[in-house]
Amino acid sequence: MKTAEHRDLMVESLHTGEKCKVTFWEHGHYNPDALAELNTVMRDHRTGDIFEIDANLYDALYALSAVVETQPRFQLISGYRSPKTNANLAANSNGVAKKSYHMRGMASDIRTDRVDLDRLHKAARALKVGGVGKYAKSNFIHMDVGPVRYW
Repeated sequence: MKTAEHRDLMVESLHTGEKCKVTFWEHGHYNPDALAELNTVMRDHRTGDIFEIDANLYDALYALSAVVETQPRFQLISGYRSPKTNANLAANSNGVAKKSYHMRGMASDIRTDRVDLDRLHKAARALKVGGVGKYAKSNFIHMDVGPVRYW
């Protein structure tokens, strides 16, 4: 990947309505204030818990926007999940991993109104930075920075 002088992200939480557009990396360094703003938007919307999201996830989302050649407004369905939230979701759905990367601040469930879901999914898979899953019925992809795997 070509190194840019700055990396920008725009994220909107569909559950809280909060939006942020930040330059999270500039001239070789992460911007702590921008990361804190992103972490707040990516918080567990059910409990309000804020967690330090792995900066590699933000890098992966930035790389995804470069691959699809647009500056997407990522719509966040789920970022960080507290263990309590994850346990509640896992108890009510077989689609939630009990040891989810969401609990480690390493995963996001996203979509964008600027790129078709199939194209977004293929682009995320092409990055080979972690796990990528497509949830067509719910109109989002899961992207994490754990081991490379697809579903």
